[in-house]
Amino acid sequence: MGYLEVEDGRRVYFEHHRGSGRAIVLIHGWGATGRCWDTIAPALRANGNEVVLLDQRACGRSDNDFADVTISALGSDVVRLVEHLGLSAPVVNGWSLGGAVAVDAVAKLGANCSGLILTGGATPRYTSTSDWPHGGGVDDVKGVLGAAAADRANTFKSVAEAVCAEPQTPDTLAWLWGMFMEMGPIGDESLLDLAELDQRKILGALSVPVLFLHGRKDGFVPFSGAEAARDLCADARLVEFPGAGHATFLEDRDTYLAEVTGFLNR
Repeated sequence: MGYLEVEDGRRVYFEHHRGSGRAIVLIHGWGATGRCWDTIAPALRANGNEVVLLDQRACGRSDNDFADVTISALGSDVVRLVEHLGLSAPVVNGWSLGGAVAVDAVAKLGANCSGLILTGGATPRYTSTSDWPHGGGVDDVKGVLGAAAADRANTFKSVAEAVCAEPQTPDTLAWLWGMFMEMGPIGDESLLDLAELDQRKILGALSVPVLFLHGRKDGFVPFSGAEAARDLCADARLVEFPGAGHATFLEDRDTYLAEVTGFLNR
């Protein structure tokens, strides 16, 4: 594990698990931490892959008092980390808001990237517009953030309970909730930036293969949005998880790992 200084003395936390196989960078969703991949990272290491985890700005073990927590800033941190570690053409995997971060990072990495995985990725748009009828509205996001400002603990508990399509064990909910509660208040601005972001041109211009792993019952990023996002890409495949919600890697781990390792081994 280590820390990488990325802006004005502020640092992000990362873990670098070495391996002889293709490198993969795992990017968590809004409010979570790199610990969300704890049921996935060991299996990828066992597959021989080089695995990199990070906590985004204002999340987990990273500093909380950043000035800039936009998707662009978070994506640039991933690029800095890839360069710092000397990774050769990694695959980048982003969950939820981390999907938008992954798209930003892959575009900036250019030729030094070999693939993109979007796990319930909140991209190319998280909110709907006249020509993108998928998702809620910016006001919905502002409502969640307003609720969090007034009652952070119970708001994030409700978010944790909504992540999966089926009720999870009390221990799993406490684990998710605990991660959300580690995020500093400035992290809310990352979600607000996502609400107004449009990555359609960026996603459509990517030349790397893209794997979409998406729950049919996803209550945060509609499955129809994943279908539309796939159609923007030059080389993409969408895998449907019929019974899963927003966290396919938790809800159907075996299928998820089979798809990810297959993509890494290609």
